[in-house]
Amino acid sequence: MHSSAIFRAAAPGRSLLLSLGLLAAGITSGAWAEDYPHAQEPIGTVEQIYDGAMLPDLAVSTYRNIDRLFPTHRIKAGDHRYALPKSDKQLPNVRFTVGDKKYDLYDFVALDSITAMLVLKDGKIVFETYQRGNTEKTRWMSMSIAKSITSTLAAAAIKDGLIKGLDAQVVDYVPELKGSAYEGVTVRNVLMMSSGVKWNETYTDPASDRRALLKAQISQKPRSAMALMASLPRAAEPGTVNTYSTGETQVLGEIVRGAVKMPLADYLSQKIWQPFGMESDARWWLDSPDGVEIGGSGISATLRDYGRFGLFFMNGGKINGTSILPEGWVKEATLPTTLKGGKSLDYGYMWWTAWTEPSVKDGAYAAVGIQGQNIYVNPANNVVIVTFGAQPKPVDKEPIDPMVFFDAVVAALK
Repeated sequence: MHSSAIFRAAAPGRSLLLSLGLLAAGITSGAWAEDYPHAQEPIGTVEQIYDGAMLPDLAVSTYRNIDRLFPTHRIKAGDHRYALPKSDKQLPNVRFTVGDKKYDLYDFVALDSITAMLVLKDGKIVFETYQRGNTEKTRWMSMSIAKSITSTLAAAAIKDGLIKGLDAQVVDYVPELKGSAYEGVTVRNVLMMSSGVKWNETYTDPASDRRALLKAQISQKPRSAMALMASLPRAAEPGTVNTYSTGETQVLGEIVRGAVKMPLADYLSQKIWQPFGMESDARWWLDSPDGVEIGGSGISATLRDYGRFGLFFMNGGKINGTSILPEGWVKEATLPTTLKGGKSLDYGYMWWTAWTEPSVKDGAYAAVGIQGQNIYVNPANNVVIVTFGAQPKPVDKEPIDPMVFFDAVVAALK
């Protein structure tokens, strides 16, 4: 069910040079041999992504070729496709105001460096665009959208009885973490990113824990990511403090892997990708050759398949009329959660809760990745919006708040 990967740089900082060298020599890898429209484009390095140190054209070609940066497992699609028909009613130009400034759809696409966007209303396409050379075949990086997918796989494993509920202990599924700060931490704590384990997520800081996790991934040394997580100190009692942590999602991925006894890519393919009807194969980064998937990033998939995932989740995780998720999971995972002591947390189970008044009212939520990646779900109005972004730096500096734009899209469709 899984394939090892296709291309990876021999050392940090060398992926661009190696890519160009292979092209000059006329050598192709397994990925380049497939019918992929961007397969021979020059790419940057993963460190350049996190440093925000690429010019726009190189950033775009890199973001649609991330499966050349590390080994991957293939997330296989099936033989049938979930239909996404074009709606008779198309999205008009969306106009909205932020403060004293007026914007429209074209401003949002240009200012927020949007390279593709899909808007689904009642399961039908009301708007779809591809920019900067992207096409329907383009596989774009998920960044932290992968966190919401990993969370959903954990839910499926709970439903399957392979993870014994939200109060199950992390160390029961990841033995390497016994005796570490994850001793006594539950699956619920990890889903809420409230393990109490110390973490610094600053992408652009070479000394941060997030960059240490990236270095472990770059090393491609088996189990190096878990060795890092096991070395971290405890900063708070489990369940009392929320600290956004990609490392926490790596732990969640290891929990799922330990429970289901197969690669996450295979489990995703078997539970969702094939039975729901995704159109194309996707890819998922690994921590080492044929190793464990990177739980918090590294999925690359097509625009419409991300849209289908949004529809799958919005409709309660149902496939052929039966949900593969625990009863009530979607609502529980996408509403504000509560820390020990009663403090409300504007974060679900690795889904972002809404932060604008109209979206809060509609119970909307989103899977969000740095540099402009979004799957926005508005269940009250049956709307799913997906964006691919190529923003220059991973520092949350979008000129236009995407949820403000999404609110305007929902209003325009009413």
